[in-house]
Amino acid sequence: MTSDDSESGELRSTVPGTAGVVTAIVILALVVGCSKGDATHTGFDAGTARPDTYPIMLNKIMPFKYPPALYAEKVQGNVTLRLYVDKDGLVVDDSTRVIESSTIAPLDSAAIKGSRDLKFEPAKLKGTPMPVSILFPVYFRHPDAPPPPGDSILRKTADSAAKVHP
Repeated sequence: MTSDDSESGELRSTVPGTAGVVTAIVILALVVGCSKGDATHTGFDAGTARPDTYPIMLNKIMPFKYPPALYAEKVQGNVTLRLYVDKDGLVVDDSTRVIESSTIAPLDSAAIKGSRDLKFEPAKLKGTPMPVSILFPVYFRHPDAPPPPGDSILRKTADSAAKVHP
């Protein structure tokens, strides 16, 4: 769970189970690579060995900045990036691609810019660090805006908080 630091525009991690505030940006790092089958359902490049352990994000403060003008207008969107994480756990800047656009260019740009500062514990195959390509969704949400149609991010967050604090 994260909370918004409204003065700095940064997100900070909070202790799970504490009462949280709906965040300005909800970020989830998902590696979609656990399923068997065709390469269209994987976050990893086809033809490469799958790691035994997946990359783990190490950032305590999320590097994504909500563009101020869009925040003021309560504009929301989702961006899915493909990141190439090298064997040292660093994102290779020029390899980052928007796989699914928010259709709002400044949100896409903010996601790409923020991804440059992500750091990971690298993926490993038989204990040896290895580079991988992963899918990384970034969700820009305004705490005072209604959820976008079909959005389940805020509902899941609220449901989880309700279960923790009845």
